[in-house]
Amino acid sequence: MHRNLRTFLDELRSAGELVEVDAPVDPKLEVAEIHRRVIAAGGPAILFRNPKGARFPLVMNLFGNARRVEMGFGRHGQNFLKKLVHTVETIVPPTFQKVWEARDLAAAAFKVGMRRKTHGPVLEVRNRSASLDDLPIITSWPEDGGPFITWPLVYTQHPEDGRHNLGMYRMQAHDSQHLGLHFQIHKGCGYHLMEAERLEKPFPVTCFLGGPPALIASAIAPLPENVPELLLASLLQDAPLKLAQAGDNAHPFVAECEFAIHGYALPKERWPEGPFGDHYGYYSLQHEYPVMKIREIAHRRDAIYPATVVGKPRQEDFFLGDFLQELLSPLFPLVMPTVRDLWSYGETGYHSLAGAVVKDRYPREAMVSAFRILGEGQLSLTKFLLMTDGDVDLKDFTGTLEYVLARTDFATDLHVIGCTSMDTLDYAGPKVNEGSKGFLMGLGDPIRDLTGQFRGELPAGFENAEVFCRGCLVVDGPDYANEPGAARRLVESKALDDWPLVILVDDAKTATATEARFLWSTFTRFEPAADIHARSGEIRRNHISYGGPVAIDSRMKPGYPDELFCDEDTSATVTHRWKEYFPGGGVEMGNSDVGHLDD
Repeated sequence: MHRNLRTFLDELRSAGELVEVDAPVDPKLEVAEIHRRVIAAGGPAILFRNPKGARFPLVMNLFGNARRVEMGFGRHGQNFLKKLVHTVETIVPPTFQKVWEARDLAAAAFKVGMRRKTHGPVLEVRNRSASLDDLPIITSWPEDGGPFITWPLVYTQHPEDGRHNLGMYRMQAHDSQHLGLHFQIHKGCGYHLMEAERLEKPFPVTCFLGGPPALIASAIAPLPENVPELLLASLLQDAPLKLAQAGDNAHPFVAECEFAIHGYALPKERWPEGPFGDHYGYYSLQHEYPVMKIREIAHRRDAIYPATVVGKPRQEDFFLGDFLQELLSPLFPLVMPTVRDLWSYGETGYHSLAGAVVKDRYPREAMVSAFRILGEGQLSLTKFLLMTDGDVDLKDFTGTLEYVLARTDFATDLHVIGCTSMDTLDYAGPKVNEGSKGFLMGLGDPIRDLTGQFRGELPAGFENAEVFCRGCLVVDGPDYANEPGAARRLVESKALDDWPLVILVDDAKTATATEARFLWSTFTRFEPAADIHARSGEIRRNHISYGGPVAIDSRMKPGYPDELFCDEDTSATVTHRWKEYFPGGGVEMGNSDVGHLDD
């Protein structure tokens, strides 16, 4: 597999999956809109040769379709993990035949690790007076707080035991010498910084840019806290990961990276960070976050700066997220024995909704799986979970939802857990990082037939009803500001007697246009404790026993961040210059406001 960005670009070029743009382009807003339009049309990776004001070329949309993801990562890692799980499950009791069959597994395992040297391409140029202004750091959205590094591979070590963490945490360029550290409280780098500040120790931070594609995958993979990300990178590339010890720097540098930005977090300092157009499809707002002072920028002599854009799904991160789920899926039954299958829906930002197929061999065993999933690493950020014990394809969300709705008894199978943490980027809760979780089980045999046609009359103030799937009706409601309690009034209507699940939205026709649109419109805009309403409910044995129908209020609420749209001036510029960017033609201009939501 690819050991650096260069060989990956060569393969993309040979496969017709890379175009080069010689026209000068502005890293502020312009390149991001070009990227969004290209990815919306399923187009190629883009190498901008002349970003304005920068010393280095800029490459974007590296992983913007499933083909390029496979070209970047291959199948070695997935095949290795499948065989590993199979071996663990079957090798006891050991026999000569079983050990012999696993011999290639052992051979592959011996390739995993790090190889330390005193040199490497990333050390070709070392500059302790370098400025961030030399880099084509992009501004993606008109209300962003400034330019952000969007492919940062942020490396830290625990201040006492030296265990490392590699994560992807956006970095705002505050000025030429300072970078914001978006260290979320749930992530490894955040733990490391907290410990360093408690111990009053200096805290070095290194940001890698470019390098082996496997490094990007390992940085965003939802690994258990104590699993080293650099080892996963080595596994994915089927070779040791080369590290270069950069003199007196506190961290080794990944040798094949394009850039390494090294510095120290300012002790206990917090600077305003954001807003930032994020992968939920809305802005994350300005908050106080740590900041690092740059000590050195090392880079290849002819370095290429990588960047991406996040926004409404599906963007580049969606294709990477689905790849990682496929990669790690063999491990789920091993780590969580009662979980047969698990899938998080990227159209919801991943953490907003997941589906699980679980074992239910005795009454309520499924509850074991629910609590295990909601307590497992990054899965603990899951906001809502659909569960069944049936043979369903979780990737088919519509089919999964119908299967669950035909079997769920809201009185016993709907659980809402209040006063929990939430994904930092999800603003549906009452405060940042605070909110609730919920899960809905649909087990065993069907208990109801699901209708697929609505013939009733909606209550006054509700304009339109659209069927999303059998058993699920989506209804226009009044603006939340005008009637916050509309969902409670809606579920009282006798016209909804045959519909176990009702979704209240601002525009039912748009919300049901596609499965992707439904997922995004519904699950990014609700919080279980505040926005789930039932026709009836009573407390039984300290459990809320719900009586259907159940309504989810997914209207936009006051205080929720704005939906992401390109500004008119940038949109007009990109439309006008499209043929200048791609004079040879062949690159379609997609609709960036919609992206893949209406596919």
